[in-house]
Amino acid sequence: MCSAPQVMAIEYVGRVVAIVSGGIESELGGAEKIDDTPTVPASAKCFVPLLAYQREDVESGDRFRWNCWSRQTGKSFTKSLRRVLRGILRRRTQVFLSAGERQSRELMAKARQHCQVLKIATEWVDCDYFSETSFKQLELRLPGGVNVIGLPANPQTARGFSGDLFLDEFAMHAEDREIWAAMFPTLLRGDGELDVASTPKGIKNTFARLRENPEFGHSTVALPDAIAQGLDVDIDQLRRSMGDEQLFRQEFLCEFIDESTAFLTHAQISACEDAALDRNTPVSVLAAEKEDLFVGIDIGRKHDLTVVWVVARRGEALVTRRVIELRGETFRNQAEQIAKVLSLRHVRKCCVDAGGLGMQLAESAQEDFGRHKVECVTFTAGLKTELASRLRIAVEDRAIRIPPDEAIRNDWHSLERRVSPSGRIVLDSSRREGHHADRFWAAALAVYAAADDPGAAESMTTRPLKYDRRGIW
Repeated sequence: MCSAPQVMAIEYVGRVVAIVSGGIESELGGAEKIDDTPTVPASAKCFVPLLAYQREDVESGDRFRWNCWSRQTGKSFTKSLRRVLRGILRRRTQVFLSAGERQSRELMAKARQHCQVLKIATEWVDCDYFSETSFKQLELRLPGGVNVIGLPANPQTARGFSGDLFLDEFAMHAEDREIWAAMFPTLLRGDGELDVASTPKGIKNTFARLRENPEFGHSTVALPDAIAQGLDVDIDQLRRSMGDEQLFRQEFLCEFIDESTAFLTHAQISACEDAALDRNTPVSVLAAEKEDLFVGIDIGRKHDLTVVWVVARRGEALVTRRVIELRGETFRNQAEQIAKVLSLRHVRKCCVDAGGLGMQLAESAQEDFGRHKVECVTFTAGLKTELASRLRIAVEDRAIRIPPDEAIRNDWHSLERRVSPSGRIVLDSSRREGHHADRFWAAALAVYAAADDPGAAESMTTRPLKYDRRGIW
């Protein structure tokens, strides 16, 4: 059970917040003092280091707040601290919506760490499921009836809760408009507060549209801004190491990049994401299931990834069940990993990149598992266009479902359409040096394999054979 916290203080950048009997006494957000100023023993003080932009956000009294912060500037750390403090101050439930279950768990872990540092006793609940989905609800119960609830973002999960709300990395949420419509009415009761934070992901999403909403307090912190306020990062080394100027500008300079040349926009990719999916489903679990599986394999060695993409057919949709990424592995190890997947009984068809480095692995897989199961695919300009187009149609029709994953999202978005000097449309990922959209092409090969589905396996049973002197009848 939760117990009342000890009288203590949090000091950050010269400001002291005293927590007394489940309430907060400070100037935080213009709140009134709950009791007379307590005597806080020096031994009870707890120091939470915050940079100036983090302090400004934690102390803000905005009811609606929009934060566009660079990656690795402490968004989750700051926002989870702000919402824990505001929750205790306001004695209101705090709801965190994240892009997926993994992100939700990481965000809730930060909230739990804040409570541990603040010496607030908590009860952790990790066993509640929504009846019609596989979404996990995480809950942190604080004194005074304050609950912090972590959920993967989904229109179904957003309904039914009243309290203050934090939308974490909102630009990455699939069905963001539906989520917005589902959760915003819940803020009307009790003057609910809303924090929205993310890095940019294109210009065609709700997060981008909120830039111009005058009802929100706005905070934009690019990486150079954070460094100027004390963040210890070598920005030049980071820029050189990333090797992708456009992606660097988006992720670290907070620029909303026009996606007119992208083959798949962030909005299209996000619409296919399903928070219930896990890219790391064990092969042993796949072996026990009865769904038809289709596999696409893009081969790499040193500079590129080898990616094995496994989808299952569920009705009219292809659902991603596993994504294996191998970097710098020997061909022997790669062959072993591929064989584990192709040995699954329900794998119906696999298409393997057989060009260049992939030739030997593709031919070996075909010899081991048969031409009916493994097709060697040599990329040509025409075939790449067909593969990419099939995947794009599946994305537009939402006929393929993928897990929310930053690497997959950026990889799929890296493919560009450009016009060659001869006037042909060329698909290329040139703005990612040393990278060839390996995850995109593996998924495209899996979709291609499913399109050539030979159909359901057929069998026929007969009566037992009988033997006599005249032979078998």
